[in-house]
Amino acid sequence: MRHARVLAVAALVVPVIAAVAFAQSSVTPVPDNAPVQTASLEIDFSKTKPGDAKAGEAKASTCAACHGADGNSAVEIYPRLAGQSERYIAKELALIASGQRNEGAVAAMLPFVQGMTPQDMRDIGAFFATQKSGAGVADDAVVSEGPYQGMKFFEVGQKLYRGGDSSRNIPACIACHGPTGAGNPGPAYPHIGGQHAGYVVQRLQRYQAGQTGEADAAQFKIMAQISHALSEQEIQALASYIQGLHDRANDATVATAAAQP
Repeated sequence: MRHARVLAVAALVVPVIAAVAFAQSSVTPVPDNAPVQTASLEIDFSKTKPGDAKAGEAKASTCAACHGADGNSAVEIYPRLAGQSERYIAKELALIASGQRNEGAVAAMLPFVQGMTPQDMRDIGAFFATQKSGAGVADDAVVSEGPYQGMKFFEVGQKLYRGGDSSRNIPACIACHGPTGAGNPGPAYPHIGGQHAGYVVQRLQRYQAGQTGEADAAQFKIMAQISHALSEQEIQALASYIQGLHDRANDATVATAAAQP
């Protein structure tokens, strides 16, 4: 099966459902190192300071076994953390430490995060935010049957990512996650470009199931509403497209490195 790396195209007008439009308009983006707002969690970030990436590098050493030294994990069940925002990582660590996230492999993280202070979480987040995210490849095999017959597999995901499907109230992923999947650190919409397809599938299926232990589940509910109408084929295709999604500038960097003697 042939594969191709896929690039997103900016400057695209996309339809969005009311829930996402509200989420976008009601949250003003703030700098990535702004205080993490998690008042509903047991972990209190109110007295922390912006994360220290240098301190976070040492504290993140325990993360390396699963997520890689620079946050680019080699195994699909462990998400890439490189390039993720400080706010998002700190928030997720707090959810795990407080027991509000415990699904699947997440449960194995509990012994490592329960001893962390809120500042540790911010420092670790700051470190991974400075790391450059890698990307995989997107599947370009031709779909042989069904509603997307004749399209390349990644094109199914690309269509949904960039344009959504207004007839089913499915908004475009680009609205919150951006044209290259870089996310938005203000409202803590995560960086998803280049994320392992297997992990993306797992997360979308969990959102689709609509089950969460999060006390403040506002963002989870947005994703649950978005994903409920997706077919299994569409989830797999979206995951494949996202896995290959990356900043076009990365290609120039790789090309320059390859040309070096």
